Amino acid sequence: MFARSLLGSDTQLNQTSYYEASVDRPAPCPPLQGTVVADVVVVGGGFAGLSAALELAQRGLSVVLLEADRIGSGASGRNGGQAIVGYASGQAPFEQQLGAADAQRAWDMSVEAVELIEQRIAEHGIGCDWQRGYTYVAETAKKARALREECDDHHRRGVPCAWAEGDEVARFVDSPRYVAAFHEQRSGHLHPLKYALGLARAAQAAGVRMFEGSPVTGLQRGATLVASTAGGQVRARFGVLAGNCMLPEHGPQVAPEIAPRIMPVGTYIIGTAPLDPALCERLIAHNAAVCDNNFVLDYFRFSADHRMLFGGRVSYTTMTPPDLQGVMARRMGAVFPALQGVPVEFVWGGFVDISMNRAPDFGRLGDNLYYLQGFSGHGVALTGLAGRLVAEAVAGQAGRFDVFARLKHHAFPGGPLLRTPSLALGMLWYRLRDAL
Repeated sequence: MFARSLLGSDTQLNQTSYYEASVDRPAPCPPLQGTVVADVVVVGGGFAGLSAALELAQRGLSVVLLEADRIGSGASGRNGGQAIVGYASGQAPFEQQLGAADAQRAWDMSVEAVELIEQRIAEHGIGCDWQRGYTYVAETAKKARALREECDDHHRRGVPCAWAEGDEVARFVDSPRYVAAFHEQRSGHLHPLKYALGLARAAQAAGVRMFEGSPVTGLQRGATLVASTAGGQVRARFGVLAGNCMLPEHGPQVAPEIAPRIMPVGTYIIGTAPLDPALCERLIAHNAAVCDNNFVLDYFRFSADHRMLFGGRVSYTTMTPPDLQGVMARRMGAVFPALQGVPVEFVWGGFVDISMNRAPDFGRLGDNLYYLQGFSGHGVALTGLAGRLVAEAVAGQAGRFDVFARLKHHAFPGGPLLRTPSLALGMLWYRLRDAL
């Protein structure tokens, strides 16, 4: 019952996506039929799976990628498009578990993850509206103190930032809601579905064989992995699981030991009609992407055709909130009074995966099966890095992958039946804390 609800809600939420409406998809790849042999089978056609497939093929390995729906149809093709340095967890889990040196190494790799986006865009000619610039904002004096600490930490770690508070915040974001802000130019934003489709073209050009409409329902482990779909199977020496929260919905027994460590969280975005470019420039300087530092946060930016794309108001119950468009439009109007009443032409959303401590969860199951999950809202950049690291590990250079694999992760409490309501209650507490 839970699986039907999650899959059905995910498909329904994405039917009115601005991203889908603003791309021309190629003809679908055929579903898998019969038996195919490869060096590596990659499960999942989002950023992580596409990145892994591309990197593996560039290293001379034969790769088959299996996608349950269409390339980029999951979180990779409908997220906020914000590519951010750092981690949703902050540095604490890295410093506490790995020590200062490897924590800094992990931070540096998060910066590399954003740079990797630019490298791939240039190398493969991916037109995805990439734009540098990111602004972080705070709503209260208490949140401003935390934001200042984050700004100073960015400085210490080699990411220059410009700070503003009080009336000076309007230099970055012209909103009465925020009391402090800082801006940096390492992070940025893009059209995520255009980027996903560009990665797919690059991977196919490198020799990756892709099959859409091919959910993996079973996986036999051993020296040779056998990934089964309704129409066939892939036999491979290595495997990469990159289905995130949708992996157990299609194949509950594919990797049951890692599924309890992530939770599906619904996140939602509205897109307005095109706005006056001068208004856009006044509301958000530098055409930056923006997010606040609440636990349940708002994030927003302007698209290349000058639409406000405003996201937030997550759901931890797998159920779409009632009056979603109205709730989101009112929230946008509270942040930007100048946008009250502007037409909303798109509303969409879907599920992303979060880990308990919000740190990414990468690792191995046996000697030849790798998994990538738990991006926790930072997946636009970190998925690309994850694909590179897992390719390095398969090729015998696992040092960087193991920085992340050493992180310990815990299952969400409550088991299959109670973990969702338990998390919903926990998030209610965080919402109340944000309001204080």
